[in-house]
Amino acid sequence: MIFFGHVLLGISLAAPIGPVNAAQLEKGLKHGFLHSWLVGLGAMLADALYMLAVYIGLSQLLMYEGVKVFLWLFGCFVLLYTGIETIVETAKSKNQLTYTRKKPSLFQSFGTGFLISISNPLTILFWLGIYGSVLAKTLTLYESSQIWLLSSAIFIGITLWDLFIAVVSSTAKSFVSEKTKQIISILSAISLISFGLYFGYLGLTLLLGS
Repeated sequence: MIFFGHVLLGISLAAPIGPVNAAQLEKGLKHGFLHSWLVGLGAMLADALYMLAVYIGLSQLLMYEGVKVFLWLFGCFVLLYTGIETIVETAKSKNQLTYTRKKPSLFQSFGTGFLISISNPLTILFWLGIYGSVLAKTLTLYESSQIWLLSSAIFIGITLWDLFIAVVSSTAKSFVSEKTKQIISILSAISLISFGLYFGYLGLTLLLGS
């Protein structure tokens, strides 16, 4: 029962619309299931690295203001770049006579998810806050082998949500018109840019206030 509770925790944490979900939807509609799923897998690799950092005690490094500023501003750059690139590619694809849309490699889709997640300070706050709290509680109740089992349950939940988004977006690819795909891509890009501007604002506020 506790295991399934942690699976549901993983799903609930992955479900809110954020940069990774936006990128998965955009990739699924344009390029299909595998590209969308790989964005999710790339993000999960970043999640695993942060989880490991919290587990072995490296989270203290992320408490320094200089590190926080770097992460906010780097996240801003990655999201702004990804969002603007998506808008440019979508605008070009409207004229199929002069532009042939190039499908990204599987590695590029994986790398997109990894970069968006590894540079997302909200991801860091989750692993420091929520997972840190879960870890502190489970350390007092369970053995180390059970802790890894419950941590794996969180990842199973995240994986299930990533699969769901990949299936939905790639299935919709066959039914959605090209114009609707372009609109969704633009909205997805705007979402990424909005998050990027927000991260940049927080980073500059912290930098100028320190």
